[in-house]
Amino acid sequence: MVNYLAILATIAGIILSIGYFPQGIKILKRKKSKDISPITYLFFLFGVSIWLIYGINLKNAPLIISNIVAVIGCLFVLVAYTRYK
Repeated sequence: MVNYLAILATIAGIILSIGYFPQGIKILKRKKSKDISPITYLFFLFGVSIWLIYGINLKNAPLIISNIVAVIGCLFVLVAYTRYK
């Protein structure tokens, strides 16, 4: 039996996690990151990393998948920030 709530939670988590990517893309296109607060993304990265570890501990696919996307998104912004600061 398919757990529709788990599928919905995974989709919602991925959609929320994709929110980091437009900022990274904007930095890459403009080749500047002066208005970005790296500390904010470091806090986000810390938070989603904890959720990822928690999801792995629970073996909970929705938490794992959505937080992997979030970790990648945060790292993308931080790398782009570092490159163009």
